[in-house]
Amino acid sequence: MIGWPVEHSRSPAIHGYWLAHYGIDGAYTKEAVPPENFPAFLSTLSEHGYVGANVTLPHKEAALRTVDDADPAARAIGAVNTVWVDERGMLHGANTDAYGFMTNLDACAPEWREGYDVAMVLGAGGAARAILHGLIEAGVPRILLTNRTIAKADTLARDFGDSVQVVPWEDKDSALSACRLLVNTTSLGMAGQAPLDIMVSALPADAVVADIVYVPLETPLLAAARARGLTGVDGLGMLLHQAVPGFERWFGVRPEVTPDLRALVVATLEAG
Repeated sequence: MIGWPVEHSRSPAIHGYWLAHYGIDGAYTKEAVPPENFPAFLSTLSEHGYVGANVTLPHKEAALRTVDDADPAARAIGAVNTVWVDERGMLHGANTDAYGFMTNLDACAPEWREGYDVAMVLGAGGAARAILHGLIEAGVPRILLTNRTIAKADTLARDFGDSVQVVPWEDKDSALSACRLLVNTTSLGMAGQAPLDIMVSALPADAVVADIVYVPLETPLLAAARARGLTGVDGLGMLLHQAVPGFERWFGVRPEVTPDLRALVVATLEAG
């Protein structure tokens, strides 16, 4: 895992579990690389003994510029979070965030696909880009996008086309009655951040609420959704599932996301 900083990453726990579980003689480590050194480090990844890497903040956009080839998701989202070196020494990049979110959503709330004509996404950062890409690829015909800074939402909507419509932040509650899926990609509700002020009661009775925040695991948004009898999807599953394609690429085994793995990572979150 390459980042700056990188100590907070739970990815070593995830990949370390899989390496042990499948009996693979490999390692997954952390590399704290400052932005000014990142392109050179990534370009010489194999010289550092690595067959690939994950990339986290603030390097994801720089990774897209540095790799020799990027998959369609990475190009659409504008960021790379998974890289690998092929037998010719070519550096490939992918973005697995949309895959991780959509796979977790399907696993935890398969009913979301039934009549999913309108969804709302809160936020306009990198995570929102990934989730918009995933929802559009899944065929969601209309996505309402709202953000505290409306100019960022406008830019994102232009990038993703006519299926994305911007709603002013102050008008988001009045638009919820049409939404069977609500996704929070902001940091609001995260430990140490301000709460997310949104009227969950305005959602339809069969709506699904997803929050990509996983510290705390049960955010106030998810607690409010569950209290109303709605299906809630936490952010930890996205983290676990987005790791699957990279592990398979590097080590040749497609790993499973299991309750034991989730319990392990939850324990690391509780330990701080």
